[in-house]
Amino acid sequence: MAQLTAEAAARSPSVRRSLFWTLGLGAFGLAFSITTTAAYLPPLLRRFTDSGSLIGLVLGAEGVFALLLSPVIGPWSDTFHTPLGRRRPFMLAALGPLGFCLLLLPFMPNLWTTTLIVLAFFFAYYVYEPPYRGLYPDLLPESTYGRAQGVQHVLRGIALGAALVVGGWLLKVWDAGPFVLAAFVTTAACGAAIVFVREDGGHGRVFEGVGAYFKRSWRLLRDEPEVRRFLVANAAWEGTFAAARTFVVLYVIKGLGESQSIANALLGAVATGYVIAAVFAGRLGDRFGIARVIFLASFVYGGGFFVAGFANTWHNWYFGMIVPVAVAGGTVMTLAWGLLFKLMPVQHRGAVSGLATTTKGLGLLIGTPIAGLAIDLARPWLGATDGYQAVWFVCGVPILAAMPLVYRLMKVEPVNGRVGPIVG
Repeated sequence: MAQLTAEAAARSPSVRRSLFWTLGLGAFGLAFSITTTAAYLPPLLRRFTDSGSLIGLVLGAEGVFALLLSPVIGPWSDTFHTPLGRRRPFMLAALGPLGFCLLLLPFMPNLWTTTLIVLAFFFAYYVYEPPYRGLYPDLLPESTYGRAQGVQHVLRGIALGAALVVGGWLLKVWDAGPFVLAAFVTTAACGAAIVFVREDGGHGRVFEGVGAYFKRSWRLLRDEPEVRRFLVANAAWEGTFAAARTFVVLYVIKGLGESQSIANALLGAVATGYVIAAVFAGRLGDRFGIARVIFLASFVYGGGFFVAGFANTWHNWYFGMIVPVAVAGGTVMTLAWGLLFKLMPVQHRGAVSGLATTTKGLGLLIGTPIAGLAIDLARPWLGATDGYQAVWFVCGVPILAAMPLVYRLMKVEPVNGRVGPIVG
C-alpha cells in the first residue's frame, strides 16, 4: 500500500474514505475488548465478592494506567522515528498482551489472580491507545475530522453491540465465551490497523526520557487553556461512560430482577442508538461545529440519566426513551476526539492525545468506584433495585457539569476556516 499522508487523503476522496475505515479497525478492536471487560468482568467477579465497591475498584484501576502511561507513551510516540513509523511500534508491542490477557481472564481461580490479569490487560490497552489516537491528525486533513470520527464510532458501535449481545448469549452457554471471542476479535482488528496503515517513519531521536515526556505533557496542560477545558470535559464524559457500562448489566439482572435476555435487548438498543449517532454526528459536527453539536446533545444525554434514576421496575416502553438518550450519548462520544484534534498544537499531537487518554483515566479512576460506592450506600434506601438505580444519578451529574466548558469551546473552535461562527 502506498504511503498515506494528509495531503494524499485530501486529494483523493476514495483513498480518504478507505483510510477512515482502516483506521477505525483499531477502535473496533479496542471497543470490543474494553466493552467485554467492563460488561462481563463484574458478573465474573461476583463469583468471588458481592461488594459493588470492590468490583468498582477493580474496574476503576484502568484509570491508574491511563494516568501513568499516557503522559509518557503519547509524547514518546511524537519522537519515536523508526522504519515502521512513530505510532505503530507501540501498537504492535501491545497487540500480543491485549489478546493473551483477554484469553486468560475467565480461567483465573480467585479474585487476586483475576485482578492481576485485568491490570496487565489495562497496561497493554494504554500502550496501544494514545499512539493510535495520534494517527488520526497525522494522516487526515482537518476538514474530515468529524466524518472520520463518525466512521470510527460506527465501528465502535458495532463492536459495542456485538460484544454485549453476542457476549451475553455466549455467557449463558459458557462463562469464558465472551472473553475468548474478544481475544480473537481484538487481536485481528487491532492488528489490521497496524498492517494496513502506512505512516512516515522519519528521522530523529527515539527516546528523550520519561521525565522529559512528563514535563512536556504537563507544560501543554498549563499553556493550552482550550485543551485544558476539553480535558476536564473529557474526564466527565469518560467517567460517566465507564460507570454506565460497568454496572448496566448488574442493574438489569440484580437491580430490576430481569433476565439476561432483557439485558441483551437493552444493550442492543444502546448500541443501535450509538450507531445512529455515529452515522450522522460527524457530518453535523463538520457542518455546524463539533462543540455546538456536543453541547446540544448533552441536554438529552445528561437529562436521560436523571430520568433513568427514578425507574425501579422494568417496562418495555422504556426502549422508546433509551434509544434517543443513546443517540445523544453516542453523539457526544463520537465527536469528542474530533473536537480535540482541532484544538491540539500540530507538533504535539501524540502528547495531547496522551493527555486526553490521561484524563480519560482520571474519569475511570473516579467514575466507576464512585458509582460502586453509591450502590452500596444507596442500598438501604433504594431497596427495590438493591441500590443499583443510584448509578444513573451519578452518571447524569458529570455530563451536565461539563456543558459550560463545551460552551466556551464553541467560541474558539474553527469551523469552515473561521473561529466561532456558531455563536453570536
